[in-house]
Amino acid sequence: MHSAHHGPLRLLKTLYPEGPCVAHAVLVHPPGGLVGGDRLDVQVDVDSGAHLLVTNPAATRFYRSVAGVAAQRVTARVAAGARLEWLPQETLAYDGCDALNRWQVHLEGDASLMAMELLVLGLEASNKPFASGRFVQQFEIDGLWRERGVIDALDAALLDGPCGLAGHRVLGTLVFAAGGAMQSVATVAALEAARTVLASNADATGDAARRCLGGATLLHGRLLVVRVLAHEVEVAMSLLRRVRSLWREICWGQARHEPRIWAS
Repeated sequence: MHSAHHGPLRLLKTLYPEGPCVAHAVLVHPPGGLVGGDRLDVQVDVDSGAHLLVTNPAATRFYRSVAGVAAQRVTARVAAGARLEWLPQETLAYDGCDALNRWQVHLEGDASLMAMELLVLGLEASNKPFASGRFVQQFEIDGLWRERGVIDALDAALLDGPCGLAGHRVLGTLVFAAGGAMQSVATVAALEAARTVLASNADATGDAARRCLGGATLLHGRLLVVRVLAHEVEVAMSLLRRVRSLWREICWGQARHEPRIWAS
């Protein structure tokens, strides 16, 4: 109903491909990326009864930094009876970046959240690995979940060790969170649906480079989390989007609709 911006980051358009009850907001950052000293702040308020889906048309890029931290901070308030889908495209961490990617969500009453983040370390296909730099990723759902991960390019134990990323350079996270109690039937069905998708991908192609390592868990009876590791961004993105579509149907009774801009 209302948007405002300061600087280049802006709301390109709000679309209603599912009808008037679900708004699809497309955020754009024309410069295409962030360097040291840049800061993007996004504040989202979803009022009671509204359903907002937020995405963007291209990857978020954190370039090599020579002048401090480049930061993206997202803060969202979701009122009782409202739904928020935070579904950006992948985030690319370039060699030499010094980056912070943070989102914090406050759920009121029976509000709910679907959020996805996909981090790609370096540009392996272009022979530009993540050989130096630092990436901090911080996720928080007030009173329910808090996570802070620090990825340093010189931390070989984390990047390549069997208890770390095991050589993978694509990290994916998908969460569904409810402000209030969820029906146990729905949570169990959503958890099993995610695990089925993960299992089907484990050795579907016979090509090790295209397999994902992943897991799904249920916390506090109202927080579903899927984590994946992959060598290729397309594989991880496809998997998370499949789970998201199933969760949408199971948890919300909503059609498995993907944003139009994803197909462009």
